[in-house]
Amino acid sequence: MRMSAAALIFAGLVMTGALLGPAQARAEIEVDVNRGDLRPLPVSIPAFSGDRGADIAGVIADNLGRSGLFAPVDPAGNQAEVSTEPDFPVWTALGAQALVNGAATLVDGRLQVDFRLWDTFAGQQLLGLQFTSTPENWRRVAHKISDAVYERLTGEKGYFDTRVVFVSETGGRLNRTLRLAVMDQDGANPSYLTDGSEIVLSPRFSASSQQITYMSLRQDGSAVFLLNLETGRRESLGQFSGMVFAPRFSPDGSQVAFALERNGNSDIWVMNLVNRQSRRLTSDPAIDTSPAFSPDGSRIAFNSDRGGSPQLYVMDANGGGARRISFGEGRYTSPVWSPAGDFIAFTRQGGGQFHIGIMRPDGSDERTLTSSYMDEGPTWAPNGRVLLFSRQEAGGEPRLWTVDVTGRILKPAPYAGGASDPAWSPLFN
Repeated sequence: MRMSAAALIFAGLVMTGALLGPAQARAEIEVDVNRGDLRPLPVSIPAFSGDRGADIAGVIADNLGRSGLFAPVDPAGNQAEVSTEPDFPVWTALGAQALVNGAATLVDGRLQVDFRLWDTFAGQQLLGLQFTSTPENWRRVAHKISDAVYERLTGEKGYFDTRVVFVSETGGRLNRTLRLAVMDQDGANPSYLTDGSEIVLSPRFSASSQQITYMSLRQDGSAVFLLNLETGRRESLGQFSGMVFAPRFSPDGSQVAFALERNGNSDIWVMNLVNRQSRRLTSDPAIDTSPAFSPDGSRIAFNSDRGGSPQLYVMDANGGGARRISFGEGRYTSPVWSPAGDFIAFTRQGGGQFHIGIMRPDGSDERTLTSSYMDEGPTWAPNGRVLLFSRQEAGGEPRLWTVDVTGRILKPAPYAGGASDPAWSPLFN
């Protein structure tokens, strides 16, 4: 398989960071993401000087604004040179509590970007870093800066230097074309990974490499594939006597769990990717599917109708000790563990609508985050703060949306095409 232009973004990228000037040990301003009355922090991000400077600043502003935790303030034509201390009254007069300024220069054919983060009311520098990369990777530099600012002001890791793999949906209902696609988390650099000649479903990222797994449905049956985004190499997990679906990596990338349907019965299996040996984890006359490993690899969440309707269960990674954790109204499906292991996200169908919710791994603290005609397929950002999912209104196309764990920040994702089955990548190095 030919390596796509988008896949090249992963290859040959070297970034360095260095502290610029004195930074305060503790920010005078900070965003408390757990406050119930959260008000976005006003931050101004004037155009950086130099080549691509305005574009870089624009991407940073879009990233921070989309998070819902920050409110970009129009710089009103004002500039702030990175080499000198800002004129703070100019920015406080605009209402900006934080300022991000920077410069982009070409040094021996490399793009060097210096930036600083300031507390405008305290008149203090909070952060100063320098990134170096190839000129064509200026967007990644912008995402790295966005992550650095986000972390400095919230105390949590950012999630902007990431990608999303999903199923692109085009055409009418009778001639629907489904293609595997990948893009930056902000919708930039979309690229098709399959040609639409086969139905593709449930793509998932590895947490340890630039590799995805997905299901392919063809006239001769189903198959699970591994696709390396750096090399473009695609390989099958092998032949199975039955329908195989819902694959998902273990946290260390050494195994893939999946569901295998035979004679109307579906069970959870796991394959060792080193020796390609498979073993069965569940053996129940009910339908067991959608396995998802906990971050430490010790447990697997899945859904099963062994209790009469689809519900969520958690079992040990060896298949023992299965216990039901969902007891609410409706049908629970598509569990996915948060990166920190503190929550399991899911899809619930009930009351004539589909809902995205989260609960603790023991079933406690269940919360509904979204509801609509059809919300399904949640996936976690690598910092565990935001979920991406597919939403479809009656008669419309499925679109990608995001919601934070409080349910207060709900927004359409910046991708205009029909899309379903999203999966968020880990942060890139």
